[in-house]
Amino acid sequence: MTARILVVEDEPDIQELIRYHLDQAGFHVDTASDGNAALHALRRRRPGLVVLDLMLPDRSGTELCREIRSDPDLKELPIIMVTARSDEVDRLVGFELGADDYVAKPFSPRELVLRVRAVLRRSAATPEASDVPEVLQHGELSLDTARHLCEIGGVKVDLTAKEFQLLRMLMSRPGRVMSRERLLDEVWGPDVTVTLRTIDTHMKRLREKLGTGGALIHTIRGVGYRFAE
Repeated sequence: MTARILVVEDEPDIQELIRYHLDQAGFHVDTASDGNAALHALRRRRPGLVVLDLMLPDRSGTELCREIRSDPDLKELPIIMVTARSDEVDRLVGFELGADDYVAKPFSPRELVLRVRAVLRRSAATPEASDVPEVLQHGELSLDTARHLCEIGGVKVDLTAKEFQLLRMLMSRPGRVMSRERLLDEVWGPDVTVTLRTIDTHMKRLREKLGTGGALIHTIRGVGYRFAE
């Protein structure tokens, strides 16, 4: 089934440009010109992906991204942020809030279409937590979630509960950047007060225990971590 894309953009010319090229690429496209209209559209008919402008008339795109990520029914929805600003700070903020990709204006419509397809492919390969296979495998690295067993080349690796959960999250979402904030929320819980350095410390120990397998966990500077595809 062809994916439905929600384009949230307040500039009519740019909204139409994006809509046209996505439509030509075979996608079904809905549009919204502000945050309120976007939330209404999301609750009326859930799309497969959101193309979200950073600057909206009633709220920022980052604020809307935060609202989407805090909604249990929408939190896994893929988001590509679009902005006229290419500052690294803006890009990092978008990733920290859970954006899956980032495109700066002016952009090539063809590039945007390719990015949409790439994010949708990653999303299709990223199951919900309840649908994660019992055994996650990448080369010689194996993670048996039912038996709570990690092995590399058939050799058992002793992991703490938190290290196991972190590796499970990353392996179940290959190629997807996971921010430190999200890792903290999902592994430690939103009500536990720990610093972002806690994630870095656990990741360092996890990589050391995995040996050569530790290279499969990539650091995304200033954002978080990603498991190799």
